[in-house]
Amino acid sequence: MTEFKFIKFFHEIGKDDVNIVGGKGANLGELTSFGLDVPPGFCVTAGGYDAFIDYANLDEKVRFIMESLDVDDTDMLTTASNDIRRTINQGTIMPELEEEVRQAYRDFSATINVKDPQVAVRSSATAEDLPDASFAGQQDTYLHIAGEEELIEHVRKCWASLWTPRAIYYREKQQYDHFDVSLSVVVQKMVNSEKSGVMFTANPINSSKKQMMINASYGLGEAVVSGIVTPDEYTIEKETKEILEKHIAHKKLMVVQNDNGIGTHETDVESVLGAEAVDKECLTEDELNTLIEGGLKIESLYGSVQDIEWGLDRDTKGLYILQSRPITTLKEEEEEGEEEVAQEPEKLVPLVRGLAASPGIGRGVVKMIKDISEINLIEEGDILVTGMTNPDMVPAMRKSAGVVTDEGGRTCHAAIVSRELGIPCIVGSKEATKILKDGQRVTVDATRGVVYEGDVLKDKDKKEDKSSENAGAGLGIGLDELKSLLAPVTGTKIYMNLGEPSLIEKYKHLPFDGIGLMRTEFIFTNKIGAHPMYLVKTGQGDLLIEKLAEGIAEVASAIYPKQVTVRMSDFRTNEFRGLKGGDEVEPHEENPMIGWRGVSRYISPEYEEGFRLECRAMRKVREEFGLNNVVAMLPFVRTPEELRVVKGIMAEEGLVQSKEFKIWIMAEVPSVVFQADEFAELVDGFSIGSNDLTQLVMGADRDSGILNNMGYFDERNEAVKNAIRILIRAANKAGKTISICGQGPSQYPEFAEFLVQEGITSMSVNPDTVEYTRRSIASVEQKMLLKQIRDNK
Repeated sequence: MTEFKFIKFFHEIGKDDVNIVGGKGANLGELTSFGLDVPPGFCVTAGGYDAFIDYANLDEKVRFIMESLDVDDTDMLTTASNDIRRTINQGTIMPELEEEVRQAYRDFSATINVKDPQVAVRSSATAEDLPDASFAGQQDTYLHIAGEEELIEHVRKCWASLWTPRAIYYREKQQYDHFDVSLSVVVQKMVNSEKSGVMFTANPINSSKKQMMINASYGLGEAVVSGIVTPDEYTIEKETKEILEKHIAHKKLMVVQNDNGIGTHETDVESVLGAEAVDKECLTEDELNTLIEGGLKIESLYGSVQDIEWGLDRDTKGLYILQSRPITTLKEEEEEGEEEVAQEPEKLVPLVRGLAASPGIGRGVVKMIKDISEINLIEEGDILVTGMTNPDMVPAMRKSAGVVTDEGGRTCHAAIVSRELGIPCIVGSKEATKILKDGQRVTVDATRGVVYEGDVLKDKDKKEDKSSENAGAGLGIGLDELKSLLAPVTGTKIYMNLGEPSLIEKYKHLPFDGIGLMRTEFIFTNKIGAHPMYLVKTGQGDLLIEKLAEGIAEVASAIYPKQVTVRMSDFRTNEFRGLKGGDEVEPHEENPMIGWRGVSRYISPEYEEGFRLECRAMRKVREEFGLNNVVAMLPFVRTPEELRVVKGIMAEEGLVQSKEFKIWIMAEVPSVVFQADEFAELVDGFSIGSNDLTQLVMGADRDSGILNNMGYFDERNEAVKNAIRILIRAANKAGKTISICGQGPSQYPEFAEFLVQEGITSMSVNPDTVEYTRRSIASVEQKMLLKQIRDNK
């Protein structure tokens, strides 16, 4: 083996050599000495970096640039960084040093018997991966590098990365002397990972050392570490190896090798592995068990909890340990039972949900950051919102009161740095950059993973009296659950109406029996944003399927096995035109309220393909997500003939009416009343749309203030009650469910009593009236029972 001055192979180094090969290099040497499967390689020592700086006479130039730098001035920091890196990239490498790097690569090639092998070139600073600082992502990594010339170029790039804005800022805030830190370069055999990720042998969210967390996704690990993908996540009880929590993510992107063999690029998972892989669990049971065993072994060898990067090789299928370092962000573990659950204010408006990555609450103004060029927009106390995390954003993160990203898992760079800096952080929110708006005041609750509108949850920052919250402690339940259990029992089911899916978390403990009306229009407007036929035309139909299925599943999973009755889209033409592309496909109607809507739209050639997308979303929820508590409801039905046609379309899309899959219709057009017996044979349930039914029975525009004030629009009118009576009797005769969605039962006790007396089987009301309606109906039912007892006497 060649004698080297500036090169150390992994077998020559260990954990005590941080000052020679940096934290990353020292840990790789230590892992190698333990006999673990570490891809072999060598390090260009920190002494090599120092020799380069001295030979090129760069030290004084760098010191001059750094002398008057204010790192909190983003523009000044960026300019200084650019100047220093340009100086380094133009510097001359000492010939002896360059030849050693080339010779080490040749020796390494001979050892593994591969000519010009592909390697990963990683930066390893002499102050990184220490017990008190992670330096996560502060320097650069280059993958799939091959050949001596490419290697020399990327070694120089790694040296320059010691002076990126994020690295300078980080050292300054961690109070490290910039000129006491050198940089080693790790050159390591490239593992072409089929699957990869990060493993924490302690839970970084609750700081429990009794648990471990594993993040996994497809392709190279950069996707997980950098946060461009939200990975699958497992929380495991270390002693029993039991999986405590498992979240299977929608994994859209992966990092793979470039076609020319050098470097990497991002690509769609679907294009490489097929559509089914996107939402499929990427690890097998055996692979997960191998990771758990490996993580426990590494922790045992080090004697401390570890942050481990790993890869499963595409060719050998073996597990490789790419990196291990101490976890630096654990807080003192809370004693069991000490966690406080604050009482929520009366009004909370959830805007965005994601993974709680760094606990805490932050309030401020949203600042949307698209890339590094915009980080100077962040001011002290702002909420940083970005699509994907980037280490260059660390200076801006430190100023922020909270961080929210569309992508990323709880072990990505943004999560690690946020925990270290003590900043509330939510990752993997999927749509924060679309839903949140610049200048909007929000509260980031990174304990629950929710962004709320406005300045709220201030009481959560204070220690509260727990007496009321502990009311159900002896039963192992919270106050909301206890109140739900103590709600009166009614023979008439009390359902709840729901529009925005994310609100289910706020209302799921109310005493309701299911969702009687879930409106999909909110999902179309807030999550999809485009007209279904525009998506069909542009080949983006999968977007509608994905987003609609996600919204429905969010509700159905939260209350499973309670029923969720999902009303298919009921936009009118004027409302559909408001979606992207709507102007191109929607006609202008003088009276959209009684125009092209509901089932007449679904069976029209102009919209049928759009309806089929809705059906596929429904099927995805039931079959792929396993949420068979979902029922379909068709709006604005006019004739039995059109109902038969639309049921045929649904059957073609795999939604066949049966005991397992029920189809309801809205009863809101008088023709349904007149043919109630025939409709009852075709459906599993009715939901009376009392607003439209009253409008059409009375010929009174529901939006007319004049007619409302004159009393024409009132569901208590005898004509409307007669229509409802006919519907209830037809449904009961056929043994079908009959419900009503509207505020009438909550507003008018006498109307509720009428409905119960006629034999309605359920009522669906808005969340704010669920408890009141249940009490009211219980009282009505009790009164009717007492009357029946007296009459029988």
